[in-house]
Amino acid sequence: MKKKVLSALLCVSMAATMLVGCGGKEEAADPPAKEEATEAPAEDTAKEEAPAEDAAKEEAPAEDAAAGTGDLTTDKTYCLIVKSAGNPYNQKEADGFKEAIEAQGGTFVLQEPAAADAESQITCINNAISQGVDAIAIAANDADALQPALTEAKNSGIHVLALDSATNAASREVFCNQAGITQVGETLMEAVKDISGGEGKWAILSAASTATNQNSWIDSMKSVMEGSDYAGLELVGVYYGDDEYQKSVDQTDAILAEHPDVKVICAPTTVGIMAAAKVVEDKGLAGSVKVTGLGLPSEMADYIGDGDDKSCPYMFLWNPIDLGRLAGYTAIALVNGVITGAEGDSFTAPDGTAYNVTAASDGGTEIILGPPFGFNPENIEEWKTVY
Repeated sequence: MKKKVLSALLCVSMAATMLVGCGGKEEAADPPAKEEATEAPAEDTAKEEAPAEDAAKEEAPAEDAAAGTGDLTTDKTYCLIVKSAGNPYNQKEADGFKEAIEAQGGTFVLQEPAAADAESQITCINNAISQGVDAIAIAANDADALQPALTEAKNSGIHVLALDSATNAASREVFCNQAGITQVGETLMEAVKDISGGEGKWAILSAASTATNQNSWIDSMKSVMEGSDYAGLELVGVYYGDDEYQKSVDQTDAILAEHPDVKVICAPTTVGIMAAAKVVEDKGLAGSVKVTGLGLPSEMADYIGDGDDKSCPYMFLWNPIDLGRLAGYTAIALVNGVITGAEGDSFTAPDGTAYNVTAASDGGTEIILGPPFGFNPENIEEWKTVY
């Protein structure tokens, strides 16, 4: 079976405290050494080499500091608002954000919503405003519902950026995007076609119905599926597990009950893919139903394999700690006036990588971390201990 793989990276761990339905704190677990987080595992024959460059970042010349890319040292306070408490992927993002902020001298504040919805995030935004933070980075549970609260934050002099899941363009200065929407859509559809043999029924198990990143990737997948290469595939439905494990289990059960001949379940969410993989194996269906999507190696290692006893032949993700780190450096660059979030802006991270602000499909701007990376039976043992 072909394994389509694109590019790579890694991770760590974190902690929480609660604050009026939203966790707020200024400490988290120390991340691992940077070498772990920036090197891909040893090359294997099942994966393709990543492109040397992508549209959003490139190696910065040595004289960049003199060229006006700006100083990222800081003594300000930076708040990260994740999608919900207890989400392992969010924990890895927070580790990277914390590392970037504290390494440059800033203060890190974490807000964890009690639920993966807009109302809980609005509580967190209001908490951050009352704390007088200098910047808010948010992984949005709803593109539009957060706008009044984020507008109030901006009117209070707080810089606002999004990461992982975008707010609408009016609510942010820039979006730190883990991968290009088209890249994700093409990668996941190619996996569905490969695993299914190019024909049959398949389903999508998503997170919240309002999650902007999930909806963008799903729209991209549907667009890709219009090509003649995918004519034999039938999408039977999009199911929403709200990034809650038990609800994702229940939705997987619903897919299997309503479509007993489904061949592939694609879950572009780390919570959903783990739930679907376990349900399929627990029901003894791994010989006929396969799961793919976006998952954490540490959570999916037991499900990845080529045999009829394994539900996931391969999957994809990027490095959530690097995404958090990018958001941290972007927040500092905004606060320091190095960038404004306008198309054409750029800044250089402490590791020498230059990041460029480009136009986003929603009319705002974004910084793209890079393409997805594939995990398969040949490399999962190496990666499961990383993140």
